[in-house]
Amino acid sequence: MEQRIDPSTQPGYAAGTDPAYIPGITAPGTAGKPDTDQEKDQDQEQTEEQTEEQTEEQAPGADAPDDADAVPEEEVAEAEAAAEAAADDKEAADGPVFEVSDRRGSITADHDGVRFRLDDQEADFRWDEIGAVEVKTPRFGRRFTVTVHMSTRRWFNAEVEAPARSSLKAWAEELDAVLDVYFEES
Repeated sequence: MEQRIDPSTQPGYAAGTDPAYIPGITAPGTAGKPDTDQEKDQDQEQTEEQTEEQTEEQAPGADAPDDADAVPEEEVAEAEAAAEAAADDKEAADGPVFEVSDRRGSITADHDGVRFRLDDQEADFRWDEIGAVEVKTPRFGRRFTVTVHMSTRRWFNAEVEAPARSSLKAWAEELDAVLDVYFEES
């Protein structure tokens, strides 16, 4: 059986190789026209010239802000003080907060609800959608497990490793105090 090395029929363009090609409407593009090669060279030279001009325009003092755009330091200090005061008022008004974390995840219970975080994933549960919160402390080990049971018959849990086994009991008591406050409100 003979095989031809160079087929006599040229492969056609398809949408897989040229997404702009529509059969019957557009003609396939031809590669390597002398005019297009020259145009590409000219375009490349123009972009190189533009980047050189931009780097020349950026002098060492060009990064400094204009005096017209600068905000006086007094206004900045006043805004920071107001933000800190608002944060302090909010923390005092919100009530107790429970937060524990380890190297990978955290468990937080505050006025908004319960929040689990593991690496870059986060799950928030509002108090009105939580049916029950279950705390598990192992007989042996240091894993503190909190399970949130939803009113939709679903449940989610998160685990945090305690630095010492003695902190598990303290964590359970702290979480119970927070749950007592927010479950009474809702």
